[in-house]
Amino acid sequence: MNCQQANDNISIREILESFSLFPSKENHRTAFYYALDREERTPSLSVDYNKNTAFDFGTGKKYDNVSIVQAIKRCSVSEALEYLERFDYSKPIQKFEKDVNQSPKSNNQILEVKAMDHPSLIQYLKSRKLESQISELKEIHYELNGRNYFGIGFRNDSGGYEIRNPHIKICLGKKDITTIENNSKTLRIFEGFTDYLSFKILEKHLEKSPSDYLILNSVSMINRATDMVKTYPNIELYLDNDRTGDEVTEILNRRFPEAEDCRILYRNHKDLSEFLTVGSMRKINPGREIEDLHKINARKIGR
Repeated sequence: MNCQQANDNISIREILESFSLFPSKENHRTAFYYALDREERTPSLSVDYNKNTAFDFGTGKKYDNVSIVQAIKRCSVSEALEYLERFDYSKPIQKFEKDVNQSPKSNNQILEVKAMDHPSLIQYLKSRKLESQISELKEIHYELNGRNYFGIGFRNDSGGYEIRNPHIKICLGKKDITTIENNSKTLRIFEGFTDYLSFKILEKHLEKSPSDYLILNSVSMINRATDMVKTYPNIELYLDNDRTGDEVTEILNRRFPEAEDCRILYRNHKDLSEFLTVGSMRKINPGREIEDLHKINARKIGR
Protein backbone atom coordinates (compact mmCIF):
# COMPACT_ATOMS: atom_id res chain seq x y z
CA MET A 1 0.00 0.00 0.00
CA ASN A 2 1.17 3.53 -0.77
CA CYS A 3 -0.09 6.88 0.53
CA GLN A 4 -2.38 7.49 -2.45
CA GLN A 5 -4.08 4.12 -2.05
CA ALA A 6 -4.48 4.71 1.68
CA ASN A 7 -5.92 8.19 1.22
CA ASP A 8 -8.21 7.43 -1.73
CA ASN A 9 -9.52 3.93 -1.01
CA ILE A 10 -10.01 3.71 2.77
CA SER A 11 -12.91 5.42 4.54
CA ILE A 12 -11.73 8.02 7.03
CA ARG A 13 -14.81 7.15 9.09
CA GLU A 14 -13.64 3.54 9.45
CA ILE A 15 -10.20 4.71 10.50
CA LEU A 16 -11.61 6.94 13.23
CA GLU A 17 -13.89 4.13 14.42
CA SER A 18 -10.88 1.82 14.72
CA PHE A 19 -9.57 4.23 17.38
CA SER A 20 -13.00 4.31 19.12
CA LEU A 21 -13.62 7.83 17.82
CA PHE A 22 -17.19 8.61 16.80
CA PRO A 23 -18.92 11.78 15.59
CA SER A 24 -20.77 14.17 17.84
CA LYS A 25 -23.08 14.93 14.95
CA GLU A 26 -23.12 13.84 11.32
CA ASN A 27 -24.95 13.26 8.08
CA HIS A 28 -23.99 11.14 5.06
CA ARG A 29 -21.45 13.67 3.79
CA THR A 30 -19.93 15.43 6.80
CA ALA A 31 -19.47 15.10 10.55
CA PHE A 32 -18.01 16.85 13.58
CA TYR A 33 -15.68 15.04 15.97
CA TYR A 34 -13.93 16.18 19.12
CA ALA A 35 -10.33 17.29 18.57
CA LEU A 36 -7.62 14.64 18.50
CA ASP A 37 -5.11 16.44 20.70
CA ARG A 38 -7.06 18.32 23.36
CA GLU A 39 -10.17 18.38 25.52
CA GLU A 40 -13.02 20.57 24.31
CA ARG A 41 -16.72 21.05 24.94
CA THR A 42 -17.65 21.86 21.35
CA PRO A 43 -16.35 19.51 18.65
CA SER A 44 -14.06 21.32 16.19
CA LEU A 45 -12.75 18.54 13.93
CA SER A 46 -14.76 18.66 10.71
CA VAL A 47 -14.68 15.48 8.63
CA ASP A 48 -15.73 15.39 4.98
CA TYR A 49 -16.66 11.80 4.13
CA ASN A 50 -16.78 12.51 0.39
CA LYS A 51 -13.36 14.16 0.23
CA ASN A 52 -12.05 11.73 2.85
CA THR A 53 -10.33 14.53 4.74
CA ALA A 54 -10.58 16.30 8.08
CA PHE A 55 -9.99 19.89 9.18
CA ASP A 56 -9.40 21.08 12.74
CA PHE A 57 -10.96 24.53 13.12
CA GLY A 58 -9.12 25.03 16.41
CA THR A 59 -5.61 24.64 14.99
CA GLY A 60 -6.07 25.01 11.25
CA LYS A 61 -4.57 21.56 10.61
CA LYS A 62 -5.72 19.52 7.63
CA TYR A 63 -5.64 15.72 7.67
CA ASP A 64 -5.81 12.93 5.15
CA ASN A 65 -5.94 9.24 6.16
CA VAL A 66 -2.20 8.85 6.60
CA SER A 67 -1.66 12.05 8.56
CA ILE A 68 -4.66 11.46 10.83
CA VAL A 69 -3.23 8.05 11.82
CA GLN A 70 0.12 9.78 12.40
CA ALA A 71 -1.57 12.36 14.65
CA ILE A 72 -3.44 9.76 16.70
CA LYS A 73 -0.64 7.21 17.03
CA ARG A 74 2.20 9.78 16.99
CA CYS A 75 4.04 7.68 14.44
CA SER A 76 5.90 7.90 11.12
CA VAL A 77 4.37 7.62 7.65
CA SER A 78 5.61 4.04 7.28
CA GLU A 79 4.12 3.07 10.65
CA ALA A 80 0.82 4.72 9.67
CA LEU A 81 0.75 2.76 6.40
CA GLU A 82 1.45 -0.43 8.33
CA TYR A 83 -1.54 0.31 10.58
CA LEU A 84 -3.74 0.99 7.52
CA GLU A 85 -2.89 -2.39 5.99
CA ARG A 86 -5.70 -3.88 8.10
CA PHE A 87 -8.32 -2.06 6.00
CA ASP A 88 -9.64 -3.10 2.58
CA TYR A 89 -8.19 -0.60 0.10
CA SER A 90 -9.20 -2.48 -3.06
CA LYS A 91 -12.55 -0.73 -3.54
CA PRO A 92 -13.39 2.95 -4.13
CA ILE A 93 -15.14 4.82 -1.33
CA GLN A 94 -18.88 5.31 -1.69
CA LYS A 95 -19.79 8.99 -1.98
CA PHE A 96 -23.11 10.65 -1.24
CA GLU A 97 -24.77 13.58 -2.91
CA LYS A 98 -26.27 16.22 -0.66
CA ASP A 99 -29.88 15.56 0.33
CA VAL A 100 -31.43 18.81 1.55
CA ASN A 101 -34.41 16.94 2.99
CA GLN A 102 -32.34 14.59 5.11
CA SER A 103 -31.61 15.49 8.71
CA PRO A 104 -28.38 14.43 10.41
CA LYS A 105 -28.65 11.03 12.06
CA SER A 106 -26.12 9.02 13.99
CA ASN A 107 -25.52 5.55 12.58
CA ASN A 108 -24.46 4.03 15.89
CA GLN A 109 -26.51 3.80 19.07
CA ILE A 110 -27.02 1.75 22.20
CA LEU A 111 -30.18 -0.34 21.96
CA GLU A 112 -30.20 -2.08 25.36
CA VAL A 113 -28.20 -2.16 28.59
CA LYS A 114 -28.77 -5.24 30.74
CA ALA A 115 -27.15 -7.56 33.25
CA MET A 116 -24.52 -9.88 31.81
CA ASP A 117 -26.02 -13.25 30.85
CA HIS A 118 -25.05 -14.05 27.25
CA PRO A 119 -23.08 -17.34 27.23
CA SER A 120 -20.50 -16.18 24.66
CA LEU A 121 -19.72 -13.01 26.62
CA ILE A 122 -19.42 -14.93 29.87
CA GLN A 123 -17.09 -17.39 28.13
CA TYR A 124 -15.04 -14.44 26.88
CA LEU A 125 -14.72 -13.16 30.45
CA LYS A 126 -13.63 -16.63 31.57
CA SER A 127 -10.95 -16.68 28.86
CA ARG A 128 -9.62 -13.43 30.33
CA LYS A 129 -10.01 -14.79 33.89
CA LEU A 130 -12.37 -11.93 34.73
CA GLU A 131 -15.62 -13.82 35.35
CA SER A 132 -15.51 -12.95 39.07
CA GLN A 133 -15.87 -9.26 38.15
CA ILE A 134 -19.11 -9.64 36.21
CA SER A 135 -20.99 -7.32 38.59
CA GLU A 136 -18.86 -4.38 37.37
CA LEU A 137 -19.98 -4.88 33.76
CA LYS A 138 -23.07 -4.68 31.60
CA GLU A 139 -24.24 -6.48 28.50
CA ILE A 140 -24.68 -3.89 25.75
CA HIS A 141 -26.71 -4.40 22.58
CA TYR A 142 -26.02 -1.72 19.98
CA GLU A 143 -26.36 -0.70 16.36
CA LEU A 144 -23.26 0.17 14.33
CA ASN A 145 -23.47 1.19 10.68
CA GLY A 146 -26.91 -0.39 10.31
CA ARG A 147 -26.03 -3.72 11.93
CA ASN A 148 -26.81 -5.03 15.41
CA TYR A 149 -24.10 -6.29 17.77
CA PHE A 150 -23.60 -7.01 21.45
CA GLY A 151 -20.65 -6.81 23.79
CA ILE A 152 -19.33 -6.30 27.32
CA GLY A 153 -19.82 -2.74 28.53
CA PHE A 154 -17.96 -0.69 31.14
CA ARG A 155 -19.53 2.68 31.97
CA ASN A 156 -17.58 5.94 32.00
CA ASP A 157 -18.29 9.13 33.92
CA SER A 158 -20.24 10.70 31.04
CA GLY A 159 -22.60 7.75 30.63
CA GLY A 160 -20.80 6.31 27.61
CA TYR A 161 -19.67 2.69 27.48
CA GLU A 162 -16.37 1.09 26.62
CA ILE A 163 -17.43 -2.02 24.71
CA ARG A 164 -15.43 -5.20 24.21
CA ASN A 165 -16.02 -8.60 22.70
CA PRO A 166 -13.61 -11.02 21.00
CA HIS A 167 -13.85 -9.01 17.76
CA ILE A 168 -14.23 -5.34 18.63
CA LYS A 169 -12.99 -2.58 20.93
CA ILE A 170 -15.02 0.64 20.72
CA CYS A 171 -16.68 3.34 22.79
CA LEU A 172 -20.33 4.29 22.37
CA GLY A 173 -21.49 7.60 23.73
CA LYS A 174 -19.13 10.34 24.87
CA LYS A 175 -15.56 9.25 25.60
CA ASP A 176 -14.53 9.87 29.21
CA ILE A 177 -12.61 8.54 32.19
CA THR A 178 -14.17 6.26 34.81
CA THR A 179 -13.68 7.10 38.47
CA ILE A 180 -14.49 4.79 41.38
CA GLU A 181 -14.33 6.37 44.81
CA ASN A 182 -14.04 4.66 48.19
CA ASN A 183 -13.10 7.68 50.31
CA SER A 184 -9.45 6.63 50.17
CA LYS A 185 -6.26 8.71 50.24
CA THR A 186 -4.74 6.43 47.61
CA LEU A 187 -5.53 6.64 43.90
CA ARG A 188 -4.63 3.82 41.50
CA ILE A 189 -4.52 4.64 37.80
CA PHE A 190 -5.10 2.21 34.90
CA GLU A 191 -5.26 2.60 31.12
CA GLY A 192 -8.23 0.31 30.48
CA PHE A 193 -10.98 -1.41 32.40
CA THR A 194 -9.62 -4.94 31.87
CA ASP A 195 -6.45 -3.85 33.68
CA TYR A 196 -8.55 -2.41 36.51
CA LEU A 197 -10.61 -5.60 36.80
CA SER A 198 -7.44 -7.70 36.71
CA PHE A 199 -6.02 -5.67 39.57
CA LYS A 200 -9.21 -6.12 41.60
CA ILE A 201 -8.63 -9.88 41.37
CA LEU A 202 -4.98 -9.48 42.40
CA GLU A 203 -5.69 -6.96 45.13
CA LYS A 204 -6.26 -9.40 47.97
CA HIS A 205 -3.15 -11.38 47.04
CA LEU A 206 -1.15 -8.16 47.19
CA GLU A 207 -2.49 -7.52 50.69
CA LYS A 208 -3.85 -4.19 49.55
CA SER A 209 -7.01 -2.49 50.76
CA PRO A 210 -9.48 -1.05 48.26
CA SER A 211 -8.58 2.47 47.15
CA ASP A 212 -9.98 5.05 44.79
CA TYR A 213 -9.50 4.11 41.14
CA LEU A 214 -9.10 6.03 37.90
CA ILE A 215 -9.50 4.22 34.58
CA LEU A 216 -8.42 6.44 31.68
CA ASN A 217 -10.22 4.37 28.99
CA SER A 218 -7.82 6.10 26.59
CA VAL A 219 -4.43 7.69 27.27
CA SER A 220 -5.76 10.78 25.47
CA MET A 221 -7.89 11.37 28.58
CA ILE A 222 -4.88 12.02 30.82
CA ASN A 223 -5.30 15.81 30.85
CA ARG A 224 -8.93 15.41 31.87
CA ALA A 225 -7.84 13.49 34.95
CA THR A 226 -5.24 15.96 36.27
CA ASP A 227 -7.54 17.88 38.64
CA MET A 228 -8.63 14.65 40.29
CA VAL A 229 -5.14 13.17 40.60
CA LYS A 230 -3.64 16.19 42.37
CA THR A 231 -5.98 15.79 45.35
CA TYR A 232 -4.37 12.47 46.41
CA PRO A 233 -1.26 12.14 48.64
CA ASN A 234 -0.69 8.56 47.42
CA ILE A 235 -0.75 7.72 43.70
CA GLU A 236 0.00 4.32 42.16
CA LEU A 237 0.47 3.90 38.40
CA TYR A 238 -0.39 0.63 36.64
CA LEU A 239 0.04 1.57 32.97
CA ASP A 240 1.10 -0.61 30.04
CA ASN A 241 4.64 -1.80 29.43
CA ASP A 242 4.93 -0.15 26.03
CA ARG A 243 5.98 3.16 24.54
CA THR A 244 2.65 4.84 25.27
CA GLY A 245 2.64 3.53 28.84
CA ASP A 246 6.17 4.85 29.30
CA GLU A 247 5.17 8.27 28.00
CA VAL A 248 2.06 8.57 30.17
CA THR A 249 3.96 7.36 33.24
CA GLU A 250 6.63 9.98 32.57
CA ILE A 251 4.00 12.71 32.18
CA LEU A 252 2.35 11.77 35.47
CA ASN A 253 5.69 11.48 37.28
CA ARG A 254 6.62 14.99 36.14
CA ARG A 255 3.32 16.40 37.34
CA PHE A 256 3.15 14.30 40.49
CA PRO A 257 6.66 13.32 41.69
CA GLU A 258 5.15 11.31 44.54
CA ALA A 259 3.44 8.90 42.09
CA GLU A 260 4.78 5.33 42.18
CA ASP A 261 5.38 3.36 38.99
CA CYS A 262 4.10 -0.09 39.99
CA ARG A 263 4.73 -1.86 36.67
CA ILE A 264 7.46 -3.91 38.31
CA LEU A 265 4.61 -6.21 39.38
CA TYR A 266 4.08 -7.30 35.75
CA ARG A 267 7.42 -6.28 34.25
CA ASN A 268 7.55 -9.31 31.91
CA HIS A 269 4.08 -8.70 30.47
CA LYS A 270 2.42 -6.06 28.33
CA ASP A 271 -0.12 -5.11 30.98
CA LEU A 272 -2.01 -6.31 34.04
CA SER A 273 -4.61 -8.05 31.91
CA GLU A 274 -1.98 -10.15 30.15
CA PHE A 275 -0.24 -10.80 33.49
CA LEU A 276 -3.46 -12.32 34.79
CA THR A 277 -4.55 -14.04 31.57
CA VAL A 278 -1.36 -15.95 30.77
CA GLY A 279 -1.20 -17.50 34.19
CA SER A 280 1.05 -15.29 36.26
CA MET A 281 -1.29 -16.00 39.16
CA ARG A 282 -0.28 -19.66 39.09
CA LYS A 283 1.60 -19.22 42.37
CA ILE A 284 0.72 -15.69 43.32
CA ASN A 285 1.25 -16.38 47.02
CA PRO A 286 4.28 -14.41 48.08
CA GLY A 287 6.28 -14.54 44.88
CA ARG A 288 8.92 -12.22 43.62
CA GLU A 289 6.43 -9.85 42.01
CA ILE A 290 4.60 -9.29 45.29
CA GLU A 291 7.84 -8.91 47.23
CA ASP A 292 8.92 -6.22 44.75
CA LEU A 293 5.65 -4.37 45.23
CA HIS A 294 5.98 -4.59 49.01
CA LYS A 295 9.43 -3.00 48.65
CA ILE A 296 7.82 -0.12 46.76
CA ASN A 297 5.33 0.35 49.57
CA ALA A 298 8.08 0.19 52.19
CA ARG A 299 10.01 2.93 50.40
CA LYS A 300 6.87 5.03 50.26
CA ILE A 301 6.25 4.65 54.00
CA GLY A 302 9.88 5.41 54.77
CA ARG A 303 9.90 8.73 52.95
